[in-house]
Amino acid sequence: MTTLDYATVSRYWSTAASSILGPYMMDGFGFPASAGRFRFRTECKIVNRLIHAVSPGGCVLDLGCGNGFWAQHFARRFSRVVAVEASRPLYEALEERCASYSNVTLVHGDVMRFQPEDQYDLVFLGGMLMYLNDADVISLLGKLIPSLQQGGIILCRETTARQGTTTRRGDYQAVYRSVADYERTFAECELSVRNVQMNTPYVLIQMGCEFVKKWKVLMPTPLQCLPVVGRPVYWGLRLGFPWITHVPTALGLAYPELTNHFFVLQTDTQPTSTCTPRDAAA
Repeated sequence: MTTLDYATVSRYWSTAASSILGPYMMDGFGFPASAGRFRFRTECKIVNRLIHAVSPGGCVLDLGCGNGFWAQHFARRFSRVVAVEASRPLYEALEERCASYSNVTLVHGDVMRFQPEDQYDLVFLGGMLMYLNDADVISLLGKLIPSLQQGGIILCRETTARQGTTTRRGDYQAVYRSVADYERTFAECELSVRNVQMNTPYVLIQMGCEFVKKWKVLMPTPLQCLPVVGRPVYWGLRLGFPWITHVPTALGLAYPELTNHFFVLQTDTQPTSTCTPRDAAA
């Protein structure tokens, strides 16, 4: 059973950088900011395909929304967005980014304490479940199901282990579950997995991260020269995208160690309701 120390998780995110690289865990590798923008832009294309059937007039709940890039993206596409974030620096970045969008309601608070009061056509969990223990994953999903419109979907984007479950300890804590483990958890919540898709831009960047990590182990700190190393590593991978992400598998290599997947979830027991306004919370 996975057990995360939530106080440690909260402490890490309370000081998180609000850049495009920070929430993506891409700081410290010497990558340019354009690497974060590339990943987000490419992920948007994947997400747009996965949610193409969701009505533009619908409501979106973005839980653990970070610095607001996804909330902003959904605000441009849907009638209303509710964005929830607990980290103070990320919430402040979210406020700034979404200040001009009248259809975005911002909530500064813990996702587990948030009580949905609307009915949503789309619930987006963009890397939320990896920071929750197993029981809380089930609890959160169980709380969200009644808030889905008939035919609505939950879209999860989670970092995944290739097999089993790996729990990261220390100052940064997270749990990486395999696709099979997530599918079992979703089935326990009576959610049907309608689509599973590899997040190829994540895999590309993770290949670079794991390469630079090995470089940092081999080289003394004064000789690491991360900006000098990180930039060509990123651009070399970027020029080979997307075919280069398939090379390790073709060679029989389990590389990178971590992957990332999108999960489209639905339930046949969703209630039918209308989207009603809700006051912003702070």
